[in-house]
Amino acid sequence: MQAELKWLDDPETFRVNQLPAHSDHHYYATVTDADQGTNQLEQSLDGTWQFAFAPNPQERPQGFYRPDFDRHNFDTIQVPGHIELAGYGQIQYINTAYPWEGSHYRRPAYTLGDRTGKPGMFSEAPDNTVGAYAKHFTLNPGLQGQRVIVQFDGVEEALYLWLNGHFVGYAEDSFTRSEFDLTPYLQPGDNLITVEVFKRCTASFLEDQDMFRFSGIFRSVRLLAQPKLHVNDLTIRANVQDDLKTGDLNVTAQLAADTFDGAQVHLTLRDAQGARLLERTSSADDTVSFTHLTVPTVHLWQHHDPYLYQLTLELLDAQGNVIEVVPYVVGFRRLELKDKVMLLNGKRLILNGVNRHEWDARTGRNVSLADMHRDLSIFKQAHINAVRTCHYSDQDVWYDLCDQAGIYMMAENNLESHGTWQKLGAVEPSYNVPGSLPEWRAVVLDRARSNYQTFKNHPAILFWSLGNESYAGDNIAAMNQFYKDHDDTRLTHYEGVCRNRDYTDRISDMESMMYDPPKAIRDYLQHDPQKPFINCEYMHDMGNSLGGMQSYMDLLDEFPMYQGGFIWDYIDQALLVKDEVTGRDVLRYGGDFDDRPADYEFSGDGLLFADRTPKPALQEVSHYYGNYDD
Repeated sequence: MQAELKWLDDPETFRVNQLPAHSDHHYYATVTDADQGTNQLEQSLDGTWQFAFAPNPQERPQGFYRPDFDRHNFDTIQVPGHIELAGYGQIQYINTAYPWEGSHYRRPAYTLGDRTGKPGMFSEAPDNTVGAYAKHFTLNPGLQGQRVIVQFDGVEEALYLWLNGHFVGYAEDSFTRSEFDLTPYLQPGDNLITVEVFKRCTASFLEDQDMFRFSGIFRSVRLLAQPKLHVNDLTIRANVQDDLKTGDLNVTAQLAADTFDGAQVHLTLRDAQGARLLERTSSADDTVSFTHLTVPTVHLWQHHDPYLYQLTLELLDAQGNVIEVVPYVVGFRRLELKDKVMLLNGKRLILNGVNRHEWDARTGRNVSLADMHRDLSIFKQAHINAVRTCHYSDQDVWYDLCDQAGIYMMAENNLESHGTWQKLGAVEPSYNVPGSLPEWRAVVLDRARSNYQTFKNHPAILFWSLGNESYAGDNIAAMNQFYKDHDDTRLTHYEGVCRNRDYTDRISDMESMMYDPPKAIRDYLQHDPQKPFINCEYMHDMGNSLGGMQSYMDLLDEFPMYQGGFIWDYIDQALLVKDEVTGRDVLRYGGDFDDRPADYEFSGDGLLFADRTPKPALQEVSHYYGNYDD
């Protein structure tokens, strides 16, 4: 199979040879490795790569992926990282419009009566920058002789992959992990992996988030070896019975094996102190399920007491040798919608939330573990108990940390198509995508599937969010139905249905609004509403704002169906750069990089400055949220 540049123009081509999405579980070769967190089955490809930049597809180094290609004039770049922050291309911040507005006329394929599919829109675009990456590696001993997978945690925006000159696959969806099987093309000794990253493709219409527009391999890359007996996917349902005292554990593993003859799966559940509570063993097969395992007097997971049990699966061959070990933390909690009020463990849920872009003032959306720990420390100090992953999937470790810290999560798909339905503030959806267009359905369902499959086992996730500000139509309704078909332990959220009320009964378990004044919320709650109300975005902390928060908090005491919300937003998007005159590091915002079009200082609306220095507004948040932090 050969790579095709025309895939950039086709909304129906968004993954080629990409492995199916699955749970984010880690696996190890031995119990000792699992206990110590050292993994001989994993090899990082982070670090220095060879790199060449091209301003458009026509000027890219074609054929660079061949082993005999002369790359002596390539530069180097650090992975993970953004191409623009490495000094190439244009740094640009824009909010609701598309970054090419005013320079290039583009409308999504199959809108406004188009049946051509708009060939060449991105594959021949003069503004579609390209990054060519190359890296040599030799497999570590622990990976040799096994099936080897490569994982890309995040690549903006379209990725073509080759190994040793052979085309491997193609992927879009910038904020979702992409995996490919390298095994057929691996060779002993030196191997050459090459990646071509295009900044724009049809996914650009779906990734119109309020943020700096970057490109490149901005999250980690790794190789993983899969043992001869392997857990491909793991689904955990840690339910709680009506008495709120008895746990009901259900575990299903999808396995892959050279042979299942005589192989077994051994399950163990331990409490937080390591005491063994459950043990079960089953013969290995394609699908292995352990259903309705009772955990009496279960310790419930919640914000102030995020109690986690330890589940371990051991895969054993016919001789009883351990082939693979899969640990996963388990939190028992019960979320339900009862009498039109959201309850967690039988108590009314109140969300003291924030929207959180992944951001670091020096590295952009390539955030560090230290950044995440700092954020959770600030959450605790400010009585923040909930986070919305606006407007995409975050790094996997953030979900683990929220499990451990008891932070309630609204896990949002990578979807925002703001510029296709709102123009200069007016609602005008004539070329909205995904809308109800059949050509745009599969791609957004794939994004819902990836979000669900990857993060389905995290107790911190209470809500699946279908995306942000993309209007409403049959395709978003289909996303809502996907979650309903696969998960009855969580609720769905989507604010954009307020723009098209024909879908009110098909989309979202809650009424969700942005920046509604308290008077409007009160009016909704006083007229026999059918859904509880949350503010998915409110307060908008830009400049000297966040005043009047008390009027929102008063609603919590007045209406049980008002259940809080998520402040926009947690942290400014700004970059630390050296001032040309003073030589000092300064924060610069949209428009400060000669970027046009831009939305300028609109990138600065966080409770923190971009270097994580708290603003005065955080004191107000801490005061009011502290009154409802129980």
